[in-house]
Amino acid sequence: MRIIDFYFFSGTGNTFMVVSEMKRVFERYGFKVNLFRMEKADSCMIDLTHMIGLGFPVALQGTYPFVWRFIHSLPRADGTPIFMVDTLGLYSGGVVGSVGRILKAKGYHTVGAMEIRMPMTFPISQPEEESAWIIRRGLEEARIYAEKIIKGDAEWRGTPILSDLMAALSQSEWAWKILRGLYPIRIDKSRCNRCGLCIELCPTNNIRMDEYPVLGDKCYLCMRCIAFCPERAISIPRMKWQANSIIEPAEILNVRA
Repeated sequence: MRIIDFYFFSGTGNTFMVVSEMKRVFERYGFKVNLFRMEKADSCMIDLTHMIGLGFPVALQGTYPFVWRFIHSLPRADGTPIFMVDTLGLYSGGVVGSVGRILKAKGYHTVGAMEIRMPMTFPISQPEEESAWIIRRGLEEARIYAEKIIKGDAEWRGTPILSDLMAALSQSEWAWKILRGLYPIRIDKSRCNRCGLCIELCPTNNIRMDEYPVLGDKCYLCMRCIAFCPERAISIPRMKWQANSIIEPAEILNVRA
């Protein structure tokens, strides 16, 4: 298969950088790569004659509920090759094994899974110099992984015994409700210019514009609104740092739905 449809979600930009680096490698080898924003994609429209890629961040030892919903909604296949890559700060445990079992049960050929460390943004962050080094290493790992997929050397390895339990935690709405209570996001009206970018970026349509942006109760702390706010008007007050992104929001928004 010379066409790869790569479905991704990226919060602060780490996953987008990894996916973009893998795309460049695939294209050097003559593959056509189509990028799709997972939060906007229709799983019913997936072309099972193409190789499928999945890219997303780790969250709560698993990933975000809307990413899980996308994975669960994938159509049944008959040997369609599929690979995944996730980005994480330290550890997951509730991703590779659980995702692999879901995909195999749906009839996909799981050709490879890779977890790549990128700079942490929640609940802690690294100094700028350390973050730059982590990004360079992470992108190198992404290039190597993409080449392994092309050469048929990638693997989808086994995972911890409690993988499904950790996966269930990240899919649980009550767990995210607790996290939202511990780390509430606030909007500084003295800084906000009402540009609406946070509304456009939110993957769950959780932000609406009143006099100023208003957050609903479906936030999963993906940090997009914080990372890309041009006025740095959105933050988590209990933390002293900002989850700033080194990419521009247009790089994600310009990707097809």
